[in-house]
Amino acid sequence: MNTSSLIQKVWNFCHTLRDDGVSYGDYLEQLTYLLFLKMAHEYAREPYNRNTRIPKGHDWASLRSKTGEPLEAHYLATLHKLGQGTGMLGAIFFKAQNKIQDPAKLSRLVQMIDEQSWVGMDADTKGDLYEGLLQKNAEDTKSGAGQYFTPRAIIQAMVECLRPAPGKTIADPACGTGGFFLGAYNWLTRPGAKLNKRQKEFLRDSTFQGNEIVANTRRLCLMNLFLHNIGELDGEPSVDRSDALIAEPKVKVDYVLANPPFGKKSSMTITNDEGEEDRDALTYERQDFWETTSNKQLNFLQHIVSMLKVDGKAAVVLPDNVLFEGGAGEKIRRKLLETCDVHTILRLPTGIFYAQGVKANVVFFDNAPKDGRVHTKGVWFYDMRTNKHFTLKTRTLKLDDLQDFIASYHPENRHERKETERFKFYRYDELIARDKANLDIFWLRDNSLDNLDDLPPPDVLQQEIIEHLEAALASFRDVAVGLQGN
Repeated sequence: MNTSSLIQKVWNFCHTLRDDGVSYGDYLEQLTYLLFLKMAHEYAREPYNRNTRIPKGHDWASLRSKTGEPLEAHYLATLHKLGQGTGMLGAIFFKAQNKIQDPAKLSRLVQMIDEQSWVGMDADTKGDLYEGLLQKNAEDTKSGAGQYFTPRAIIQAMVECLRPAPGKTIADPACGTGGFFLGAYNWLTRPGAKLNKRQKEFLRDSTFQGNEIVANTRRLCLMNLFLHNIGELDGEPSVDRSDALIAEPKVKVDYVLANPPFGKKSSMTITNDEGEEDRDALTYERQDFWETTSNKQLNFLQHIVSMLKVDGKAAVVLPDNVLFEGGAGEKIRRKLLETCDVHTILRLPTGIFYAQGVKANVVFFDNAPKDGRVHTKGVWFYDMRTNKHFTLKTRTLKLDDLQDFIASYHPENRHERKETERFKFYRYDELIARDKANLDIFWLRDNSLDNLDDLPPPDVLQQEIIEHLEAALASFRDVAVGLQGN
């Protein structure tokens, strides 16, 4: 069975469950539990004969042998038992709950998974299946899952520009469902990339490290990586269920690829016994931060700088306010330009994120020695926003749309760049002299202001209006929060 038909088969069953009130996210979660158990069952048999740490009586065979209400009761007991485990097993089943209340449909799902041999399936097929399901889940805007899903074309472009090397460490302090890790993995295993045995083992076991504060999202991330042959069934999870901002990083890394959560206020999230998240506003007091602020993105930016080795490199998706905000924002921008080599900013178009009202950029920078010198010589800006129109349904962003940026970035040697209509260079002294060191820079004229006969299609225009209104509302909320805090 090819990937598309397998995805369709697995996903079609979700429509049956939705009649019982099972959401896309809940279905994907149950699928994760059962897939993990089925693959553990396959690994425990010939020719692998591995110790999977699954307690006897709570394994795949015990589920497969039951139907009806006994299956439902045993499944619930199995989830509870496995959630008490350690390592990858405990991480996958942490506070796991059964969301499928119809025993007949639970039995049908078990049968559907049992029909496939998953371990022997090509990693690309398994990975594409799960990624396809995560994409569909993100498209369900009511669930809010889109906030954990970065458009894959953006990830691919960022990775192609950064070009991570084998044997190097890659981190994401807010890794969601693992999109950046998989983007880097695909680059490192691309056709023509010949990894030796040591490099392959490092890629599987030691390359990636991340944080994801939401337990359900973390388990989806771990399963996504596992299906792509990243991590071990009986190993320790590469993603911590913790707030990355709480403490200084224990280990420095070579690369950071990230899209930290948007929104002004930081939060400490605690999952209670019912699986709900309790959030309290939090300001992080850290000695390694340049400024103390409750702004989530500014804190993540400071944290990412602290994560990098002296020669480390980063590519980070950040909202517009990070480029122009005053107060702590200005101080952090000036320190970033001074202490790191901030060399490229990609102004992203609207209409590409599942969260509406988002205006974002990709900021590329290299860490540098803290020797008192200014390390940013100047910043190259690529404007992919002006006169560019995308929507999530009718005009989705593709990697082809980013090829001109990648060519302009010149990843082979970024010191050999040339200016184009959309790619401009601004010297450090020009930038630092701007009011508040404002990096919110545009130079192209918006054609829609001049030519009313050449407007975007109505659906695109409607979406752009929504995006602008959502962005304005978000700004008003930020001002209100700031006034309440004073």
